[in-house]
Amino acid sequence: MTGAAPARGTGPAPAPADPLLLEGARLPGAAEPVDVLLVEGRIAEVLPHGVAPASAAAARAERVRLAGRWLVPGLHDRHVHASQWAMVSRRLDLAGAGSAAAAAALVEASVAAGATEVIGFGYRDGLWADAPRRDLLDRVSGDVPVVLVAADLHACWVNSAAARRHGVGDAAGESGILREDDCFRLVRGLDDIADDVLDAWVAEAAARAAARGVVGVTDYEMRWNRDDWARRAAGGAFPLRVAFGIYPQHLDRALAEGLRTGDLVEGTGGLVAVGGAKVITDGSLNTRTAWCFDPYPGLDHHEHPYGLATVPYEDLVPHLRRAHAGGIAPAVHAIGDRANARVLDVLEAVEPTGWHGRASIEHAQLLRREDVERFARLGVVASVQPEHAMDDRDVADRYWAGRTDRAFMLAELQAAGVELALGSDAPVAPLDPWVAIAAAVGRSRDGREPWHPEQAIDVRAAIAASTGGAGPEVRVGGRADLAVLDADPYAASLDGLRAMPVAATLVGGRIRHAAIG
Repeated sequence: MTGAAPARGTGPAPAPADPLLLEGARLPGAAEPVDVLLVEGRIAEVLPHGVAPASAAAARAERVRLAGRWLVPGLHDRHVHASQWAMVSRRLDLAGAGSAAAAAALVEASVAAGATEVIGFGYRDGLWADAPRRDLLDRVSGDVPVVLVAADLHACWVNSAAARRHGVGDAAGESGILREDDCFRLVRGLDDIADDVLDAWVAEAAARAAARGVVGVTDYEMRWNRDDWARRAAGGAFPLRVAFGIYPQHLDRALAEGLRTGDLVEGTGGLVAVGGAKVITDGSLNTRTAWCFDPYPGLDHHEHPYGLATVPYEDLVPHLRRAHAGGIAPAVHAIGDRANARVLDVLEAVEPTGWHGRASIEHAQLLRREDVERFARLGVVASVQPEHAMDDRDVADRYWAGRTDRAFMLAELQAAGVELALGSDAPVAPLDPWVAIAAAVGRSRDGREPWHPEQAIDVRAAIAASTGGAGPEVRVGGRADLAVLDADPYAASLDGLRAMPVAATLVGGRIRHAAIG
């Protein structure tokens, strides 16, 4: 799930799942139905329907009739913020706010309804005609603290009451806007929720993900996640596999405890693994802090007209060298073309012989064409979120004018031999791989004309990039992490892909979601 070495395991192996025989499955692209035998968490045999399996385990296998449903490898979301995704449904929804005034009106209604604190999520101000201002929120909220988190998670808008509560008045200024590290610090405080409450919310979100065919996620919540996930998955009954990222402030602890990318966390039934060393090296497009070679139009007199490099090269190289030497793979955030070029420089300096899929750049939204070749040569995984292209197309056309042919370059990355790994960045986009797959295939949403359709990839490639390295097809010897579909993904329309009906999800040969009658 992190482009790193397979999990080695640090604790006792989980009890093997009972054998299952999935009868009458259809594999996308294949003409005849098959039966699939699952033994001890692996795909033991794939046989023509009705042919007796050779394995002795088949005699004690439970039989599950799929009745012609389609079977694909289970889906992985390569980039999520699990706690924040779990919290979203409990926060004021700002996704429909087309202006600062409209967002303030939503706050006003929440306060009028009796809210004693307003935490909102999902505003996108890149195309707003009016600018966010602290006094605008103050007028509608009074002494009720208000924190509105941008959809990209890189900015938040606060009123005076919240600025006092969180001690951020000087940083927020008259605009009330906090960006990058100032925003991250405040949001971490908002996420300080009792473990049992947050765990219940995460469990609900995980069940919803499993219902969409998800078998695993890579979590980049900005906290020490090992203990959270060990607690949630204790006993092995959690419905998803999870790899957790390690941020710079936690690297010393991870190295001291001997954590290595791919290691399994003891007591989690093989479900929780150590992920990569996450570093954020620039901002985002909607916050206009993604670090670019060209300035943002209209920001000529801004403090950072080219965006923002958040980690100097001379700091990033030794940090990733320490992580790499300790067995923790790099997973580096870069959105702007200048940030991506710089991170490739760093990765080459750290490991000149290449990474062979053991390092990733997270997002890789805007690239120079010469850097596509460098991704391939260095063996760096492009961990991308195709639905961001649908959310950002208009703001990209404005702020990356003349360069959008180099934005979300899925087809060119694939053609160059770069490994793609699709994700959502939930809550920035929904934790639903079918949404990402549809965006990667169609480059369109809501009936609009496709946006740079030359960068689209086909369904098979999109599914392959969504399976955590399993590939697009069910194969003997692979993990018994599977999704059962009620429609053929290869024949589905774009709308059909987005709404793909999932009948069952299996993790390690155990059914974790079932809607089969």
